[in-house]
Amino acid sequence: MAALFPGQGSHAVGMGADLTAAFPEAEAVYAEAEATLPGLRALVEEGPLEALTLTANQQPALVAASVAAYRAWQAQTGLTPAFAAGHSLGEYSALVAAGALDLADALRLTRRRGELMQEAVPVGVGAMSAVMGDPDVVREVCGAVGGIVQPANFNAPTQTVISGEKAAVDAAAAELKGRGLKVIPLKVSAPFHCALMQPAQDALMPDLQATSFAPFAFPVYANVTAEANSDPGTLPDLLARQITGSVRWVETIRALADAGAEVFIEFGPGTVLTGLVKRILPEARTLNVGTAEQVRAFER
Repeated sequence: MAALFPGQGSHAVGMGADLTAAFPEAEAVYAEAEATLPGLRALVEEGPLEALTLTANQQPALVAASVAAYRAWQAQTGLTPAFAAGHSLGEYSALVAAGALDLADALRLTRRRGELMQEAVPVGVGAMSAVMGDPDVVREVCGAVGGIVQPANFNAPTQTVISGEKAAVDAAAAELKGRGLKVIPLKVSAPFHCALMQPAQDALMPDLQATSFAPFAFPVYANVTAEANSDPGTLPDLLARQITGSVRWVETIRALADAGAEVFIEFGPGTVLTGLVKRILPEARTLNVGTAEQVRAFER
């Protein structure tokens, strides 16, 4: 089994509420989240959605919701995955699941990460777009148009997100459309996973270096390398580089399959990652564990 943890965009007001009502392990996660970041639990449970969607709130909220689902599932089933991976901020949830990162530290780091990523680029300066087509063409165009624009997320074999300066993203989009690829502008608060995020990367590094990381219970595949990692000493560098680097999700899922993963379980709200897995590995078995019903159904 490979445990997968979602990134931004999977959030919803009320996520995890049925888990906390049904499983003490999930309740303990939300209680710790509230003790660590006062006010976060009420925001998750009651909204408003606009406030929950803010990057600095959404990131720790998704960590809490994903870890709550994972711990409820583990307590009910007694199972442990062989590997884990998380999409962007989901890598923090994966590290908590693997025991390499303390939950409270993950919540504090993702709150800080969200603040720094939002502050790094003034609103309107950056942009992101999803591109449907050959990723090699996307790479080529991003390298040729000038300005800062680069592949941010390799999400599926024919879905790549580009990120950077608005003018450069627009220029790349025009060239890609001219080559017959479909381009969809994304409504985002900042241009994530590109060189414009360098100030956020630099500012988060001291926090990462000051964090105590522990031995892994199982390997976690890093976004920036798409390789298994079990070395706590590498985490400050890997998590810092992730802020400006591409999320190599297609390579990660294929590497997990090559390592022997047969079942991919998405822990937390939404079904984004299981959908991507199906596009990368059509024959893969995927499951979602984000509600109390799904936790109970897994036992059967």
